[in-house]
Amino acid sequence: MVTPPDRSSQTRVPIWRNVVVIKWATQIGILVGLLWLGYVVITQATSNLRATGIPFSWDFLGEPLGVKLGEGFNTDPESGLEALAVGMVNMLRVTWSGVIAATILGTVIGISRLSSNWIVSRIANAYIEFFRNIPLLVQILFWQALIVGLLPDLTPEMEGPRWLFASPKGIAMPWLTPLAGRWQYTVVLILGVVAARWVYRRRIALQEREGHDTHAFAWSIATFAVFLVGGWFAHPAAGVLGWLFTALAWVAAVVPVIGLQLVLAALAVVLAALYIVRYLRRLRSPAGMAKLSDDDYFRLAVAALVGVGVMLFFVSGAGQATLSSVLGRTLWYQMNWGFEPLFDFLASRFDFAGGAPLRFTLPEVVVPTRFPQYSHEVGKALTPGFMAVWMGVTLYTAAFIAEIVRAGIMAVPRGQGEAAAAVGLRRGQVLRLVVLPQAFRIILPPLGSQYLNLAKNTSLGIAVAYADIVQVGQTIFNQEGQALAVFIFWMGFYSLVSLILSGIVNYYNRKMALVER
Repeated sequence: MVTPPDRSSQTRVPIWRNVVVIKWATQIGILVGLLWLGYVVITQATSNLRATGIPFSWDFLGEPLGVKLGEGFNTDPESGLEALAVGMVNMLRVTWSGVIAATILGTVIGISRLSSNWIVSRIANAYIEFFRNIPLLVQILFWQALIVGLLPDLTPEMEGPRWLFASPKGIAMPWLTPLAGRWQYTVVLILGVVAARWVYRRRIALQEREGHDTHAFAWSIATFAVFLVGGWFAHPAAGVLGWLFTALAWVAAVVPVIGLQLVLAALAVVLAALYIVRYLRRLRSPAGMAKLSDDDYFRLAVAALVGVGVMLFFVSGAGQATLSSVLGRTLWYQMNWGFEPLFDFLASRFDFAGGAPLRFTLPEVVVPTRFPQYSHEVGKALTPGFMAVWMGVTLYTAAFIAEIVRAGIMAVPRGQGEAAAAVGLRRGQVLRLVVLPQAFRIILPPLGSQYLNLAKNTSLGIAVAYADIVQVGQTIFNQEGQALAVFIFWMGFYSLVSLILSGIVNYYNRKMALVER
């Protein structure tokens, strides 16, 4: 009897021609090449710096800066890391307030651009063409020159409180000065936001179920107002959180580092294994396991590598040192930002003391020497650097947001507005209830790009000596010579901010996306 030939060996593709092998080999080769290139660049740079007598080091993070900063929560930092932290907070102040103001202003200008009123439409168009066609740096320098050059100087005769001060030292305005109970009151307001959101969603669900207007927005505002007013008197009850933070500080002080290392290492492996099991379970059907694609293999391999890598990190000496710093057992570049000091700090802020959490105060000019200045105890003083950067990035970004809003509204089919008007909705209701909700689905993706541009454009504050992270970093590498380390710090921080902003925008973009059946 003749045995038939084995055809599987004849049809098997050689490994050097296998598409799957070629894809994986190419990707792994490119990854290894990039890692090798980065290693060569870093080692060469450190070697060159060592040859110039300035070796690459992060020691400047723990050394005193030796200079005072123009503004921030601590103008006399004790270390380079604390100085950079002040710069990061100053940058975030401009970013979050600029994003809110630019969004509101850009939306108003974009809607005005489509107004049937010729004057309003032309003014909005002139605003857009003016601000987006002038370089942002020129605008920032213009606002700086306007504040410093045209406003009158402070004089000793101005000593005392007023409703508003405007001088080359900045603009001072009335403000709600926080008092001792502000921490408890903040917790009450956060609970108010959560409750208002819950009420809003319930009223919307009722409206969709019964088909009549349930005034969801008014109900949510009323709910928040109850917490706003009631919390003013009942906020000392939030002092119970002080007990919780005291207990957490005790746990952070007594938990053994080696035990935490083992728990986190095991947790990393377990989470990676659960991800792989659940991913494979999603691919399983009644007919059996589906064929894995290259993307599936890549996801599973990355999950396994990340789990093993995190596990090895936690059981190593680097993991022990990191956890010791995180718990607050050791200083990290002369700063103790661990959990134990954090919880101790929060425990000291939450007590059952009563009193007003905020106090309305007027700005005041004081004359401690022969040079008058704004008081730091009352009111709110905005420095020329902050005002110049904020005005520049806000007005500039609002011009682009206005065009995005205009394009988004025009992308909504015209019949939507006509149908809404036909059922008796007024023009404002048509815009608020029909047009804008559909337009925001189109507006949101490019709007996120403008938010990222605004955050990165704050780095131009160095031109007007605004003490953001770039200006502080420049001061550090001028003193220490660690330009490469400072640039790495800059890139890491701006990348983190950009990823957070894009993550928030993508989250709301997915929430607003139409779900097709």
